[in-house]
Amino acid sequence: MFTGIITDVGEIVALTPTAQGQLHRLRIACRYDRATIADGASIACNGVCLTVVGSGVDQGGTWFEVDTAAETLRMTTAKQWSRGTPLNLERALKIGDELGGHIVAGHADGIARIVKREDLPDMARFTLQAPRPLERFIAPKGSITLDGVSLTVNTVDDDHFTVLIIPHTLGVTTLGRWQAAQEVNIEVDLMARYAARLTETAAGGAARG
Repeated sequence: MFTGIITDVGEIVALTPTAQGQLHRLRIACRYDRATIADGASIACNGVCLTVVGSGVDQGGTWFEVDTAAETLRMTTAKQWSRGTPLNLERALKIGDELGGHIVAGHADGIARIVKREDLPDMARFTLQAPRPLERFIAPKGSITLDGVSLTVNTVDDDHFTVLIIPHTLGVTTLGRWQAAQEVNIEVDLMARYAARLTETAAGGAARG
């Protein structure tokens, strides 16, 4: 589990396709202490929970390696990643850690598209289009995770929604580089998903009754 609070921005320094293109091994440079990264650990990369399969130090800088499987490549923007791609990174939540964002699974639900970027005096506003199956989980003032960042939904209009990004977040994540037409990973709030499921189950039971 994660919180959507980014702790580093890494960079892909190597990408090796394997298994007939069904698996990609990524080497990601980061600022984490090598001694704290264990094989098998989970690290969210642009909101996608990936398992560390190796790590080391090169020229004084830490790197770790992860594999992206066929389903990850199909469901997320990982299929667009290449050498030099910056990635929002977050280590897995530990018991006792501060929950600064909201509960994030690291299992991206799909891909949202940035429709518009507006640079305001003290922040930036982004309008995004969500996949149709996910729009019912998105509500004003609700939580949403975009490229691994925990954000609050500002407004909702059908399958379009907006988020306001403060300067700090723009500066310490990849969101400052976002532009119109770009695609980003989206994970809806777990609580919204459970609430919708309970409502549907209750309605189905009432209809059968």
